[in-house]
Amino acid sequence: MKTVGIIAEYNPFHFGHRYQLQCVRQKLHADYIVIAMSGDFVQRGEPALYDKYTRARMALLAGADLVLELPSCFAVSSAEDFASCGVALLDRLGVVDTLCFGSELGKLDALRQAADVLVQENAVFSGRMQELLRQGNSYPRARSMALSALFSACAANSASAGPADWESLLASPNNILGIEYLKAIQKRRSSMEPVTISRKGQAYQENTLPEASLYASASAIRAALSAGQFEQALSQMPFPEVTDQPVPALFPADFSALLNMKLLELRKSGADLTRFADVSPELADRIRGQVLDFASFPERIATLKTRQYTYTRISRALLHILLDVTDAQIALGRTLDYAPYARVLGFRKEAAPLLREIKLHGGIPLITKTADAQPLLSPEAFTLLEQDFFCSHLYQSIQQQKGGCRPLNEYTHSLVLL
Repeated sequence: MKTVGIIAEYNPFHFGHRYQLQCVRQKLHADYIVIAMSGDFVQRGEPALYDKYTRARMALLAGADLVLELPSCFAVSSAEDFASCGVALLDRLGVVDTLCFGSELGKLDALRQAADVLVQENAVFSGRMQELLRQGNSYPRARSMALSALFSACAANSASAGPADWESLLASPNNILGIEYLKAIQKRRSSMEPVTISRKGQAYQENTLPEASLYASASAIRAALSAGQFEQALSQMPFPEVTDQPVPALFPADFSALLNMKLLELRKSGADLTRFADVSPELADRIRGQVLDFASFPERIATLKTRQYTYTRISRALLHILLDVTDAQIALGRTLDYAPYARVLGFRKEAAPLLREIKLHGGIPLITKTADAQPLLSPEAFTLLEQDFFCSHLYQSIQQQKGGCRPLNEYTHSLVLL
């Protein structure tokens, strides 16, 4: 039985994602495809455009067999923690033999080189990176520049050829995540075999919809929906009928009032903002100084952004504050090996044999009924699951407000079953 795992956000699910699933089925000859997917909030520090059940349904319609939810504290964490959690979840199922991910490069060799340097903590690389950080560069920028300098120097003294532009390669979002997946596999000595598929369609950062012949990026689809270009955006997504009303699309600005209220409460109580994940003392001071400058979620990010703090870093920090994701919670999750449970969002009926195999060989509980979860988990693991519930209930409250419907909560929502 060949089982392939994919770590994804599907924010939203588009034709490029369907293409990857088709490749996994046709080229890797997968018997089963397991998706480890972000829940209602995603790694870049935003609410998901559509809720996790809607996105799970689209993945299943496109050919996935089983969709699991990544624990929320890592779904909205750094690329390293996000990847470590996804790899841990798939690995601990005991049945996934291959991890497939998309990348701009489409080849493993150079990505493996970068992963090896980061895992081994090369002294030359570490020294150069610290120097670049002291110069005020953001962490992603400093890491990209330090790796690029190291590999360029190696190439000058070696007959072996590498990519012509290491810095560009290391600045590409899917390449970066691919490197983190390879690092995670190596660190946990997982037997999963990594395979990468060349990303098809628009570049990740493209914000305008392309011609119909080219796959749109998720960023372009989100931008089009935000601008009210519903018909054009939905034409770039398979199964547009799944996203029809009463399922509203949510955007960061929809959470502005909740964020403002949270910041006011913390100001009133004099709480230490540095207890929240990704909030440094310097960033905490900047946030405290702007609490009363009432603004939307995106506007707050824009006013807090500096050369040192990227837009995504600040967005993630503010989301951690809103969702009460703390350094202590992240540390707890790491001690529990990132994924102490596998929560099922949906599956295909034909995948019943796969579920049986997971129950037989998996090292973590398979959660199919929310009400039955607590007896299956340690108290520490259950606190992480309760955080998942909290995040989704917060998301559902905004769904109700924006969509005018009453969404089911985490105790009444059934699995997506096809």
